[in-house]
Amino acid sequence: MNWFSRSALACLTATFATVALAAGDPAAGKAKAAVCAACHGANGISAAPIWPNLAGQKEEYLAKQLKAFRDGTRSEPSMSPMAANLSDQDIADLAAYFSSLSPCP
Repeated sequence: MNWFSRSALACLTATFATVALAAGDPAAGKAKAAVCAACHGANGISAAPIWPNLAGQKEEYLAKQLKAFRDGTRSEPSMSPMAANLSDQDIADLAAYFSSLSPCP
């Protein structure tokens, strides 16, 4: 096996291992989502048009946005502080939970 093949294999292995470790648990996400309900609704459907519905959103999208709020690459006065202390596992769990919900009430 040449150097390039070994490097590619190592990168793929690391990528898949990271994905497996970051798998979200919808049940854990539901427990962590209680604070989200104030703005995004108890079932991920917001009652106010200024806050987005989270139910049925794509899991990867939700995780990306929460990480951006947490890491400061996306800023919003109410979301940035809410996401500031979330771990990668918290984010994965929340994303798994909200993506598992039906987008229709």
